[in-house]
Amino acid sequence: FMSAGGVRHSPIAAMMRPTVLAAMTTVVSAGGPCDIYDAAGNPCVAAHSVVRALYGSYSGSLYTVKRLSDNATKDIAVLAAGGFADAAAQDEFCGRSECVIQRIFDQSPKGNHLDLAPPGGAARHPDNGVNASRHKLVVGGHPVYGAYFEGGMGYRNDHTSGIATGDDPESMYMVTSGKHYNGGCCFDYGNAETDALDHGAGTMEAVYFGNSSGWGRGGDQGPWVMADLENGLWADKVRVGVNNTHLDSDFVTAMVKGKAGGFALKGGNAQEGSLKLMYEGERPEHYNPMKKQGAIILGIGGDNSDWAIGTFYEGVMASGYASDATDAAVQANIVAAGYGRSKADSETVLI
Repeated sequence: FMSAGGVRHSPIAAMMRPTVLAAMTTVVSAGGPCDIYDAAGNPCVAAHSVVRALYGSYSGSLYTVKRLSDNATKDIAVLAAGGFADAAAQDEFCGRSECVIQRIFDQSPKGNHLDLAPPGGAARHPDNGVNASRHKLVVGGHPVYGAYFEGGMGYRNDHTSGIATGDDPESMYMVTSGKHYNGGCCFDYGNAETDALDHGAGTMEAVYFGNSSGWGRGGDQGPWVMADLENGLWADKVRVGVNNTHLDSDFVTAMVKGKAGGFALKGGNAQEGSLKLMYEGERPEHYNPMKKQGAIILGIGGDNSDWAIGTFYEGVMASGYASDATDAAVQANIVAAGYGRSKADSETVLI
């Protein structure tokens, strides 16, 4: 099939094959996380990354940079199908001028691209774009740039296709940093209101990362993966999730899944190991049924609360409530991508 940008994807995604990883039987893919989701019957409906292709056959643009000296723009693509961002093209284009990320392309066929967020009910100004060159790192031996949010920055799409609404099931994750966060509202990626206003409990379902404790919190000092369900960040169905523990590695996989009557939280080190189940069970009181509206946000809350800081590398929203096996395969794919790793050795590399 063809993506919105005219990029061809494998018609059967990528075939998943059984293998042994860390003495555990799981499923991995030769492609990207969206090949895994697609093959499992949970097709990606949004796939955003500033560092790599999320399908093994994706060969299009990842994001657009805007050069502030003259407002010129350039799309930054992958170096090869299924590969990493062409950071050299960004460096050449931006030169000594500051560049910001203007758009993050959706690699899925749905075309749910993320642009700068408009004013909302909380922050009544348009959000700024992140400095495109602020955070350089190495992934899989390739120099790339992360999206480094410093407050007042955010992206949004209020007119989406294929995103869950109402009480429909969905699965999502983002790869973020366990070193760059705060307690401000709200470093989110996921499902939100379509008009940037707070419509009450259950009108959002997004993965949150940080150490906010004003609504709910984990069992220690954080930072935690929580679900932003609107008017509440939830680490559990109750206010304090004692089993939801901090995630402070350089790179963090943060995952949220939702279905009628329940939700799940998982998290782990994006460089190694498996995901920890932080919570799975009933929804909090007043959040059943859900009233999801189907917009997509990044770096902000549903009402454009833009006081959080954080780092975004990649994120996916998929249809349906993915299985544990699919979650494990996605985590294995993220680890295999090589966040902070050079090809030559296993040293962590942050430029």
